[in-house]
Amino acid sequence: MRYDFDEPVSRRGTDSFKWDSAANGDVLPMWVADMDFRTAPAIVEALRRRVEHGIFGYTRVPDTYYDSVVRWFARRHGWTIDRLWIIYTSGVVPAISAVIKALTVPGDKVLVQPPVYNCFFSSIRNNGCEIVPSPLVHRGDTYGIDYEDLERRAADPGVKAMLLCNPHNPVGRVWRREELLRIGEICIRHDVVVISDEIHCELVFPGHVYTPFASLSDEFLQHSVTCISPSKAFNIAGLQIANIVCADAGRRVRIDRAINDNEVCDVNPFGVIATQAAYDRGGEWLDALIGYLQANYACMREFCERNLPDFPISRLEGTYLVWMDCRVLGRSSEELERQLIDRAGLWLNAGSMYGAAGEGFMRWNIACPRTTLIRGLHRFSDFVSAENPDVTRGLSS
Repeated sequence: MRYDFDEPVSRRGTDSFKWDSAANGDVLPMWVADMDFRTAPAIVEALRRRVEHGIFGYTRVPDTYYDSVVRWFARRHGWTIDRLWIIYTSGVVPAISAVIKALTVPGDKVLVQPPVYNCFFSSIRNNGCEIVPSPLVHRGDTYGIDYEDLERRAADPGVKAMLLCNPHNPVGRVWRREELLRIGEICIRHDVVVISDEIHCELVFPGHVYTPFASLSDEFLQHSVTCISPSKAFNIAGLQIANIVCADAGRRVRIDRAINDNEVCDVNPFGVIATQAAYDRGGEWLDALIGYLQANYACMREFCERNLPDFPISRLEGTYLVWMDCRVLGRSSEELERQLIDRAGLWLNAGSMYGAAGEGFMRWNIACPRTTLIRGLHRFSDFVSAENPDVTRGLSS
């Protein structure tokens, strides 16, 4: 089946957080991490049948839900999950917060690798814990891990957990098996539990392989908790569903208690239905989506190399989030975000929201029709040309 990702779908006036948040209706939003594509037809059809029933009371999560999750990860990623390890909840961020609550006490320290997903910071703070950064190392057009720094920080007896982003948001890395092994060995050596956010695990480009952290060995499985959801890959974030995978029975009891304490133990029927449809019948659509996203990235990279050579973008191995180096402008990311909105009608994410290591960078969301992407790139290039003539080299023909 052919899927038309080029079709523009208007989201204005739908109370879209992404499209309806700007005061100026002409602002092009390329910030919030959801996609401007309709989800897989199998999901739409399953939801349509459920809506036609017309009653939307409290839902019971059926056995078939767990079966769908288990089959998908076995078939797609070679990871065998016992259904007893799965705890459902209303999203990956609530999941992360509940896991931190379950595995730490206020005053404990939690490792992160900035620049990294901004909600990591709030989840740690909201649980009364201290953030311990081990920044990634910027090398050319990609990022790596400073293992010596990671080991030094993990050795602090106050550090009880590490938040891992696999694949990584915002720098687009899909961590290789050997990288994950080194992270895990360090954390196990110092009794630091790995909490792995793997929400972008389906969005991996050809030539790269997503490796579930917990799949590397039984020791890794027992020393980690994994948070997953179909929400990013299938564009169903608003349906509010995610899963926590924890093999250690004692930790799982504590996490389940934290889920209930935080009142995120209930999910809605649409999330349950959509997850099953995605995992049971969405694979072909997902494959087509990944091909389109990779072509969007190639389009952006070519445009930037030709028209914006002073604004290099990081190599994208997975996700649909592109990390752009704007340090040549000599202004803060927050200031640049405001100026782009006000003067160019383009909304990007300020890199500084992902930690101090993101200062001077901007995050682009390229999960949109290619015409939208090109429009955004031209708005950015025109902004640079108009306001920074000494930086830009001008548009090529």
